[in-house]
Amino acid sequence: MKILTIIGARPQFIKAATVSRVVAELDNVTEVIVHTGQHFDTNMSDVFFEEMGIPKPDYQLNIASLSHGAMTGRMLEEIEKLIQKETPDWVLVYGDTNSTLAGALAASKLHIKVAHVEAGLRSFNMQMPEEQNRILTDRLSSILFCPTESALANLEKEGYKATETKMLNIGDVMLDAAKFYRAKAKKPTHLSESITQSFVLATIHRAENTDNIEKLTNIVNALNKLHSYIPVVLPLHPRTRNILAKAKLTLDVEIIEPVGYLEMIYLLERCKFITSDSGGVQKEAYFFNKHCLIIREETEWTELVDVGANIIVGTDTTKILDESLKILRSEEISSTFGQNFYGNADAAESILNELMNY
Repeated sequence: MKILTIIGARPQFIKAATVSRVVAELDNVTEVIVHTGQHFDTNMSDVFFEEMGIPKPDYQLNIASLSHGAMTGRMLEEIEKLIQKETPDWVLVYGDTNSTLAGALAASKLHIKVAHVEAGLRSFNMQMPEEQNRILTDRLSSILFCPTESALANLEKEGYKATETKMLNIGDVMLDAAKFYRAKAKKPTHLSESITQSFVLATIHRAENTDNIEKLTNIVNALNKLHSYIPVVLPLHPRTRNILAKAKLTLDVEIIEPVGYLEMIYLLERCKFITSDSGGVQKEAYFFNKHCLIIREETEWTELVDVGANIIVGTDTTKILDESLKILRSEEISSTFGQNFYGNADAAESILNELMNY
């Protein structure tokens, strides 16, 4: 069996690593990795292959820094050529990026089976490019690998039981990665020596926040104020850095360069809590028994909000600060952690078994 794997952004590198490790142990499976180039900065891309042991991509498309339409169109064109050349049995896509949709669309038009890892997630906000990508990718796929029961329920509500598409809750490959790489965590080389166990980890990168100056200003003000209570460590996305500079907004926090996955695990393990607009970081926080303040108006990981592990704060400065201080005043980890929402860290094995036995 030959699998053509499409990756292009940081979370996809992590997810792909879990499956690639299993493929390496199988004699009857070949994986061809295509890196679209959606994340092209060394700290956002190359470092993940190096530290996680992912095989270097067989193809590097170098498609980045374009509008959504141009980027997706270029990816579709190039991936189509590679599918015709490699003639895979499956095209495997992860998540909800433009790379995900382009891979699924190219394969579907060439009548190659598509498997979507992290299927069924819904924010119910059709303004988000990610929501558009994930819905379309699900519809084009032959197998939908859901990470949670709620994701599976979303698909059932959308009528997928009436289709030939196979739906499975196989758990979350991000949990596989967190458990496997935890022992390999390393301190970011550019982190100040004064930053130890008591700090807040923050990330900002979503366009809905960075492209809205009012929202971005509110977030910056909240983080700056929070930093006066407890150090805030922010691995700053290159795109966010450029937008802040153009808007003349100053972050008075501990800014560090983007980190690799092993460094991210180090920060997740040691921080007090996380404030982020990232989908993946919300789950990673839970894996490490940390609360996450979600700087968005909605989330795909609703189960974590339902049990109180994560809190949606939007971009309201006062709400971000109020909820932050509540967590800081808490002396004990909440009992909301420890529920088995995301499987048993064997999602990668389940994926390969299903593809081989389809």
